[in-house]
Amino acid sequence: MNNAQKPKDKNRFDTIDGATLMSMPLQPLHFVVDSLISQGLHVLAGSSKVGKSWLALWLAVMVAKGELVWNMATRKGTTLYLCLEDSRLRIQNRLFEIMEDAPPSVHFCTDAFIIGGGLEERIESFIAEHPDTTLIIIDTLQMVRGTGYDNTYANDYRDLSILKKLADKHEVAILLIHHLRKENADDVFNRISGTTGVQGAVDSSFTLIEDKRGSGKAKLSCIGRLTI
Repeated sequence: MNNAQKPKDKNRFDTIDGATLMSMPLQPLHFVVDSLISQGLHVLAGSSKVGKSWLALWLAVMVAKGELVWNMATRKGTTLYLCLEDSRLRIQNRLFEIMEDAPPSVHFCTDAFIIGGGLEERIESFIAEHPDTTLIIIDTLQMVRGTGYDNTYANDYRDLSILKKLADKHEVAILLIHHLRKENADDVFNRISGTTGVQGAVDSSFTLIEDKRGSGKAKLSCIGRLTI
């Protein structure tokens, strides 16, 4: 019986030796937006009314079309935007304001179950129906966490790890729209609402912050794991 045929022993580590690992033909990560958004889990946080949902909507359509995002190539495919704080009328109005048309490969939904309460199953079903799915946007994270959860590191990490495993399993990017704390911080990423478990569970974090409230101009910052 060779190594591949040996049954796994739950009392032993499932290891791989260095020589085997270095000779294994592993596939590199796919990027949904070249050098910016890879397959995996990401969070975009910003203050209220700063334009997070507008940016999310634009990304969903641009990726579905396979068009450039800030001169960066996109991986064209089906996109799903769970816009859980909006109505279809508001989404339609925003679409009319930012572009001339939207392809049938971008899908919108204004309701969803919570993490651990049916959300993952709905995402699995959508991907099964649309196997070319590349990007899923959840707007907002709070809407899929329910109302009674405890804001602890363990809970933040557990909930986001569920979505991270789902993204990795299907090689898609999941982007969570989230909020910033009102308090200032030297590091803008320390303003992301929740515990450090949020940043610990995601592959990259984005913040969208206005230079001056009401200016209509905002700075997008990003930090993430090194990917090759």
